Amino acid sequence: MMRPQFEADLQTLQKMILELGEKTKSAVLKSMEAFNTENIELALEVIEEDQRINKLEEEIDELIVVIITRQQPVAVDLRRNLTALKIAHDLERVADYAVNIAKSFIRIRTREIEVPIENINMMHTLGIEMLSRALEAYQNEDLKAAREIAELDDKVDELYGETVQTLMSRLVDSQEKVSSVTQLAFICRYLERIADYATNISENIYYLVKGKHMFLNQ
Repeated sequence: MMRPQFEADLQTLQKMILELGEKTKSAVLKSMEAFNTENIELALEVIEEDQRINKLEEEIDELIVVIITRQQPVAVDLRRNLTALKIAHDLERVADYAVNIAKSFIRIRTREIEVPIENINMMHTLGIEMLSRALEAYQNEDLKAAREIAELDDKVDELYGETVQTLMSRLVDSQEKVSSVTQLAFICRYLERIADYATNISENIYYLVKGKHMFLNQ
């Protein structure tokens, strides 16, 4: 009777992780929509909904504790629980960065400066793609997909360096807009970190399947 309950708990855990992933992706999408459309109400919605994401992560943590203490899993079953714990943390951190994007947008005083919006939106698009692929790779325990996610991170890093350099060059002629340029640079940094956490999830999938660590985020 123990094993059927254990399998049921693991299925519930996976569903909760995927739910957390979808809520997190939604937060990132909304934060950038707020930025692009200058919608303060939507940005505030992202900030408010973060409490629900935090609550779901807590529920995942509690379920993992119950599974480990009640079932005392070994080998791959223990890895599955530890991986879920790490992925839940990574997703919650991504949601925090979505909140940070929303807050930075609210703090931006003007959009009069020339913004490298195409690069910023490309970073966002790649980040969402990485998160989507990471969740699919977790669900299917797909190592090939996990490795491909890390390759996308290199493109995000390249865009980040290029975009921040462009923003910093704006300060030469826009000293009065230091606050706005700084917040835009922060948004770029948050998007870069979102991609890093998607890569972390890929590394955790590798650990789940192979039982050893593979550092993809170099």
